[in-house]
Amino acid sequence: MVIKSVEFIKSSSTYKECPSDTIPEYAFIGRSNVGKSSLINMLAQRKKLAKTSSTPGKTQLINHFSVEDENYKWFLTDLPGYGYAKVSKSSRKEFHKLITNYILNRKQLVNLFILIDSRHDLMQIDKDFIEYVGENQVPFSIVFTKKDKVKSEKFKLIQKENEEKLLSVFSELPPIFVTSSEKKLGREELLNYIAEVNAIVQNQTNE
Repeated sequence: MVIKSVEFIKSSSTYKECPSDTIPEYAFIGRSNVGKSSLINMLAQRKKLAKTSSTPGKTQLINHFSVEDENYKWFLTDLPGYGYAKVSKSSRKEFHKLITNYILNRKQLVNLFILIDSRHDLMQIDKDFIEYVGENQVPFSIVFTKKDKVKSEKFKLIQKENEEKLLSVFSELPPIFVTSSEKKLGREELLNYIAEVNAIVQNQTNE
């Protein structure tokens, strides 16, 4: 896939405020400090498209970016992180409500990319969130981030254990991608997957 343009559209505090366009939408989510903003910037090849911060929980709204490639137009959506964030308990509840309402009600959403730090095993909060998404039949994929931060042998062991945890919940593994924003690893695979899904959506629309 060749990305021709990326444009920030808007930030929304509820799913009802999200853009009304019916184009396919791909959302990115993960625990705070998983490298989500860096991954989005790497995919778009824009250094400051999504704001990165050393402070966990920086993204607090639903951020929509319009992407145009050589064949299709689609939305890339940056969601607030789940799990630890330096905010009040009431704010965490609001984030949870914002995320779940978006996931369950956003009809344009065709895939949710759930980000996992390559250096760590799946935490219970990750497993619970993934199980929740699966139970609600939301199409999703797993993206391991920061692959450059862990040695290959250790990563293989961590990934094997994580896949076993996923198979304890699901009968088969979802699509899995391995990425490094610093090394540009996984960019082509992720964008090719989005292109394939876009083609499927387009064919279904034309039927």
